[in-house]
Amino acid sequence: MSRIRCRSLARLISIFALAMLGSFPLRAADNPVTPSTADLGRQQRLAWFHEAKFGLFIHWGLYAIPAGEWKNQPVPGIGEWIMNRAQIPVREYAQLAAQFNPVKFDADAWVRLAQDAGMRYLVITSKHHDGFALFQSAVSPYNVVDATPFHRDVLKELAAACERRNLRLGFYYSQAQDWHEPNGAGNTWDFGPDDKKDFDQYLRAKAEPQVRELLSHYGPVCLLWFDTPRMMDTGDRASRFATLVRTLQPDCLIDGRLGTEGDYRSTGDNAIPDQPLAGAWETPATINHTWGFKKDDDDWKSPGEIIFKLTDIVSKGGNYLLNVGPTAEGVIPERCQEILRSVGRWLTVNGGAIYGAGPTPFGEELGDIAANLRDPAGKPVFLARTDWRCTTQPGKLNFIVFRWPRNGFELPRFRNAVKRAYFLADAERHPLELKTGDGGLVTVTTPRNPANPVANVIVVEIEGDKVER
Repeated sequence: MSRIRCRSLARLISIFALAMLGSFPLRAADNPVTPSTADLGRQQRLAWFHEAKFGLFIHWGLYAIPAGEWKNQPVPGIGEWIMNRAQIPVREYAQLAAQFNPVKFDADAWVRLAQDAGMRYLVITSKHHDGFALFQSAVSPYNVVDATPFHRDVLKELAAACERRNLRLGFYYSQAQDWHEPNGAGNTWDFGPDDKKDFDQYLRAKAEPQVRELLSHYGPVCLLWFDTPRMMDTGDRASRFATLVRTLQPDCLIDGRLGTEGDYRSTGDNAIPDQPLAGAWETPATINHTWGFKKDDDDWKSPGEIIFKLTDIVSKGGNYLLNVGPTAEGVIPERCQEILRSVGRWLTVNGGAIYGAGPTPFGEELGDIAANLRDPAGKPVFLARTDWRCTTQPGKLNFIVFRWPRNGFELPRFRNAVKRAYFLADAERHPLELKTGDGGLVTVTTPRNPANPVANVIVVEIEGDKVER
């Protein structure tokens, strides 16, 4: 396939990927516009986000007690949706609060794990769809301090631990769905159809005041992670929340699920686009198959899988927000901790190819659309390649190699002169031999056996800040 055809196909794939993600606006990168004051403010807020790349998501609440079972019967689906999936009446589900006593919860241990894993921010469910809050709220007594024997404000302890260890803290908040409230969205088995409810009464009486509490009582909040914006596109519902955030904490980011434009976009759950995407975006993902703890889900992703997904996402311009679901006792499963620390050990050596890195200037390495394959919906199937990924810094290309080459690593074609190449893991930066073949193709000479069995980073320094093709 000719290089011109490759570039055209890559652009078509990118457009197809954007269209599939729905909330991602199509915008020509080669048609710049003068940034507005709002755009400049957003870019300033996003500076840390672009640098961080990797965050810890925590889904925790009353649903950790049944852990996927109700009345001794397994309930299909993700753990934190058990109230919905089993159609549990409010009066029954709310009784779980009297059992919630996570005496093994240790905020410092959670924050330390995030940092051991190489994560740069932490986001926890302050209130999920079941309506139960992990913080003391004057708005509703249905919270961890007032309704449980634990009587401790989880968010306050996490905020203090994050401050001590210099880790950014953000809050997930389910603004629309609240299955505990008669006028909240989602609970149709107790309270009837959503379109018959006084939804604005719920927003003004509970959701908005609780968001105000989160922004007022827990120090700097790096982001608010809203979710499932049912019925939020009517009137000024979404903009009221945005105004609260901008007024109380102007530096706080808003995710892409509020119901109005946020500071960055959120893909679907566990959804990684096929091609690089413009602007700031994030993939929220699970380390197994559920978000909230489920006792029968121990199908953990391996450290190698997570490292590849992290690298793949960063090479496409995004952030990776990886979730854990603690038990009802407040413990993050031990196997989960081992996996995250293994990822962290790789990042300790190779994080220079991840943190603050820009997307690939190539694209051929990502994959191709299959010529004759269609998915069940009739759409083209993208066949991903997994040999290597590339991230960038000014004057540097970071080639993260997963399938080790036997005869040297062949660089993709570009016009910049290559100054030198070395392994990122090599503190002495010993230069690797470069061989130029027919047509100017450059190959980096590599040892027969890789130093790291998962992935090794070859840094190629070039003339100029950006790749010219």
